[in-house]
Amino acid sequence: MARVMCVGIATLDIINRVEQYPAEDSEVRALAQSQRMGGNAANTATVLAQLGAHAFWVGNLAQPAEIVERDFARYGVDTSLAVRLPDAVMPTSYILLSEASGSRSIVHFRDLPEYHAEHFLKMDLRGFDWVHFEGRAIDQLVPMLWRARGVCGLPVSLEVEKPRRGIEELFEQADLLLFSRDYAQAQGFSDAAALLRSLPQGVLATCAWGAQGAWAIDQDSRLLHVAAPPLDSVVDTIGAGDVFNAAMVHALSSGRTMEQALRAAVSLASLQCTREGLELVAR
Repeated sequence: MARVMCVGIATLDIINRVEQYPAEDSEVRALAQSQRMGGNAANTATVLAQLGAHAFWVGNLAQPAEIVERDFARYGVDTSLAVRLPDAVMPTSYILLSEASGSRSIVHFRDLPEYHAEHFLKMDLRGFDWVHFEGRAIDQLVPMLWRARGVCGLPVSLEVEKPRRGIEELFEQADLLLFSRDYAQAQGFSDAAALLRSLPQGVLATCAWGAQGAWAIDQDSRLLHVAAPPLDSVVDTIGAGDVFNAAMVHALSSGRTMEQALRAAVSLASLQCTREGLELVAR
């Protein structure tokens, strides 16, 4: 069982399911409402735990955080290394999920300090098999990546979801780069393949592209593509990217090839879109 650490944010997601996305200055009724844990690294750890990894989540956790703590415990994610901040404000994401299109629109509220590298640098990383970083707080990521990969020699993955100043300087410090379509398009790329071909030779990277599936480039600079299976209906796309990332990390940390990992990741992310929440594996 691989021991995988995920470093990043945990949030409270408040999800309102609506028939269709409302027009501006309108009023609609929600068909249903739910509250659950969210956040990229938290979701990734949750899926890794369901896939059989010994998953750890590391970050700042506002207290109290009953729903988030409950969901971590439910899936067996180890939070013993998290920094708990009493009387802090829980990061919250307000999500509108459209039944008509399956798309989601999100308003984020963030008033919690970013996780600081000083806590990570004090950790004993011996015994871990992989460290996955959410690409945020770039100044704090620099020493954490250096310690995990450069000093301890651990395989490191870096999620690149959004354009952030200085994030490109971290690419050479990661063994696996996980790009989003949003990042690719913000950088002027019209497709995943173009982004991956722009990377230095030998870089391992992926880029998911929604219903088109995902692309990857391996250590031999071979471009790979796995098409997404056709779906009868799209129920919930929240966290699909985190599911994809978790499946990639799980497969590669288990010794599978890049092509095998890509197929597993596309399959699992597609399955997630047909179900509500991140309950992916029979328990």
